[in-house]
Amino acid sequence: MNGWSHHLIVAPILVPLVASAVLLFVDERRRVIKAMISLLSTLALTAIAIVLFKIESGPNGFEGVYLVGNWSAPFGIALVLDGLSALMLLLTALLAVPALIFSLARWHAVGAHFHSMVQLLLMGVNGAFLTGDLFNLFVFFEVMLAASYGLLLHGTGPLRVKAGLHYIAVNLVAALLFLIGVSLIYGTTGTLNMADLAARIPEMEPDRRMLMEAGAGILGVVFLIKAGMWPLCFWLPTAYSAASAPVAGLFAIMSKLGIYVILRLTMLLFAEGPSAGFGAVVLLYGGMATLIFGIIGVLASQALGRVAGFSVLVSSGTLLMVLGINDGAVSSGALLYLVSSTLTISAFFLLIELVERGQDAGANVLAVTMEAYGDADEQILDQEEGVTMPRTMAVLGICFAACGILLSGLPPLSGFIAKFAMLSAMMGTGAIGVPPTAAVWTLIVLMILSGIAALVSMTRAGIRTFWSSIEGTVPRVLVIEIVPVLFLLSLTLALTIQAGPAMQYMDTTIRTLSKPSNYINAVRDAVRVPGYKTAPANSAEGM
Repeated sequence: MNGWSHHLIVAPILVPLVASAVLLFVDERRRVIKAMISLLSTLALTAIAIVLFKIESGPNGFEGVYLVGNWSAPFGIALVLDGLSALMLLLTALLAVPALIFSLARWHAVGAHFHSMVQLLLMGVNGAFLTGDLFNLFVFFEVMLAASYGLLLHGTGPLRVKAGLHYIAVNLVAALLFLIGVSLIYGTTGTLNMADLAARIPEMEPDRRMLMEAGAGILGVVFLIKAGMWPLCFWLPTAYSAASAPVAGLFAIMSKLGIYVILRLTMLLFAEGPSAGFGAVVLLYGGMATLIFGIIGVLASQALGRVAGFSVLVSSGTLLMVLGINDGAVSSGALLYLVSSTLTISAFFLLIELVERGQDAGANVLAVTMEAYGDADEQILDQEEGVTMPRTMAVLGICFAACGILLSGLPPLSGFIAKFAMLSAMMGTGAIGVPPTAAVWTLIVLMILSGIAALVSMTRAGIRTFWSSIEGTVPRVLVIEIVPVLFLLSLTLALTIQAGPAMQYMDTTIRTLSKPSNYINAVRDAVRVPGYKTAPANSAEGM
């Protein structure tokens, strides 16, 4: 990358930062102006992410290293663009646009500074995906968390306030652990640049390496909290279900940020040398426990918001297990699953609000009671044979069915392709490293059970929502509310149609990540931009 395209690497951070600053100077009563500024910024961010996704370097090494302040690494700040970070930037932008459009119907007017907080959240998430050192990872992590505090509390209601306070308390503890972990790593290695760390760790003395691994373990706890690994996930279903629909749709990427950092640091810092495989067993069995907990939660939940929250845990548990296996073919399928599940869960959170508008307050409770006492069948038999479904409910029902198919991993959509890629890789190649064969078969069984649990839960919820005998009103759905849901689901359809090229991209990304020397050499060899040369002192005299 050279010329103007090279400077685009810093744009995903600068664009939302400038937009959020401008929005602070616009009066809250001018909501249309604030909405247009925020939307234009997010659309520009999407265009930049698409360009970066297309021009990133690919399998032959990294060219996307941007030296902020024009100081060479490891002393200066380095932003690194590779296949994984470009993918996550694009995924974030594709979630932000529909969530923001959905919020324009009502949620952006509920409280103050909504658009500023959205832009700051995007800045923090994008910065975390691009940064090449742990200190700036902490900075962007805190920017993201600060914005998420306000977004989670955006709106009214005691449940949202209670969930928000719990969320703030948990993340403040995580921030403290982040500082402790980073301090231990810096004290033992003398650097926080990721490329420099990857070069120094194999050469460390055993006693210093143990202290460094302790710091890395503490740092790992922080991102396992964000990813939602059991037992650190008690806050997640409540917080996500309490958030407003567009905020919950945006939050779908935040749990994947934890997965991203764990994947990045595992394959860069602990892929080779004496510390190879560090934390793999914890990820494997922690992912198993998370997946089991998510399956139980999905089956036990009656409210759709809780089902979506526990679906996030199912997704995180699956990805953590794959990271623990440390097999390249399985990891490629996991990246496809990450994209598909994130798009699906975001669409599901947006859809839940539209679906629940037409339900009576006690509809779910009465439906469960009738089912428990066997009255549901009699009620259905007493109905007239001719049933007319309004067009709004038909569209919502189709979207709900699509979400159910994607979450369950049923053919032919992208959820099935991703799970099939992971399962076939597990059964065909097994696992590389520590986990025994029994563990791999356990993963296969759990992944199949998670699909069955999602199918049962979504089928039960769909019947109660769309075919229940309890009468509800047809929800009033605006075009700017249903279009974002259709857009996200159409992206999963496009991912299904282009599954071949998508899997090739994921394979290339994993192969590149498995060679840490590419990352290390690219950051070390990044060339500073030449400065302007000062004219000679006597040049004016000779004119």
